Amino acid sequence: MDSAVQVNEAVLDRTHLARMTLGNRNLEQEVLALFDRQAELLVGRMRKADGNGVLALAHALKGSAAGIGAGAVARAAEATERAARGTAEECSAAVDRLAEAVTQARALIADLLRHT
Repeated sequence: MDSAVQVNEAVLDRTHLARMTLGNRNLEQEVLALFDRQAELLVGRMRKADGNGVLALAHALKGSAAGIGAGAVARAAEATERAARGTAEECSAAVDRLAEAVTQARALIADLLRHT
């Protein structure tokens, strides 16, 4: 397996996504597009929220990410949930790391949607 495929699988587990969408490519595209919009919206809201808000938004994003196989986003969202219970600086840094994971996932999703 080449390194680009390994990186892509770390960002988005396509096998998991196919299982969750019962192999329906149209549903897969719809779910990916929905996640793309939702992830962008939730991260934007987190940047304006207090700790409790970040906790709730990160929890929602974690569930969505896990559902489509976006493991890196799910793990970063879980870390953000924990950080939201800490200091404002810890929370902000965690949101930044989550935003980076979301950016990577959204880039891969955009590529997948263009080529399917």
